[in-house]
Amino acid sequence: MAVRHGIDLDKARAWHEREIRGFLARHPRSLALSERGRAHLLFGVPLHWMDDWPTPCSLFIAEARDAALTDADGLEYVDFCLGDTGAMFGHSPAPVAAAIAREAARGLTAMLPGEDALWVAEELSRRFGMAAWQFTLSASDANRFAIRWARAMTGRDQILVFNGCYHGTVDDVFVDLVDGAARPRASLLGQVYPLTEHTRVAEFNDLAALDAALADGRVACVLAEPAMTNIGMVLPDPGYWEQAQAIIRRRGSLLLLDETHTISCGPGGYAAAHGLAPDLLVLGKPPPMASAPSWRKGRSRPSGPRRPVTPASAPR
Repeated sequence: MAVRHGIDLDKARAWHEREIRGFLARHPRSLALSERGRAHLLFGVPLHWMDDWPTPCSLFIAEARDAALTDADGLEYVDFCLGDTGAMFGHSPAPVAAAIAREAARGLTAMLPGEDALWVAEELSRRFGMAAWQFTLSASDANRFAIRWARAMTGRDQILVFNGCYHGTVDDVFVDLVDGAARPRASLLGQVYPLTEHTRVAEFNDLAALDAALADGRVACVLAEPAMTNIGMVLPDPGYWEQAQAIIRRRGSLLLLDETHTISCGPGGYAAAHGLAPDLLVLGKPPPMASAPSWRKGRSRPSGPRRPVTPASAPR
């Protein structure tokens, strides 16, 4: 009998195999769709990370409403994920569904602004205290564009992220600390230049490490969630952000706050609830799916171009 940490491994393997057989027996339609998907979709799913769930085949959805999912085999689930906060108010709320249908009937895409965008920008400024906004098609794009702006405005080439972070599909952030040294993540395939030439990593809540990483004056921005959400929920220590913001400003870097997940903390997100003053802010996923980097109202611009060129939004 093989035992590890007090667990009978033979029994554990038998239990796991029994669970797999039971799952496949209950989900014949999802199994068939998974096998069909592998013919024309990478890993058999529209987005590769949809294959990361521990199920033996992809669980295909048929319908989502309120806080419930119904899969292709007619089984219903209580959904605690809610689209990774994209459906934090429930799936397909009637007012949102009606508004989407109404606007779709008026036209889906024209590459021109409409009046509604002005109201949304005004409301975002009122709620978040940021003067100017840019919409993108994803929070990943918002982070990507904001990093470029920070580099353009400061004339610096480096960014700093925290160990274990996630900021979407931005190549620059796929760097972790391994034995105290920055290393590209193995999951980023096909990378043709060393990410560590332009990205630094520090441990969250370590003020001394943050100060040391910014000391040479080459870091354009610190890209951070106010509370980390990718490696479990890692909250800032009491007083951490007050001191961290002072370090960032003293070193001449910008604070780029990614509130894609923490926006649910209140009408102005975590920053408003806890008194943070970022230089640039990214929102994503809550309706109406606006992601926007911006300048903090009342903050002076650092040296560099007075009006950075705004990149066009593009699908990732």
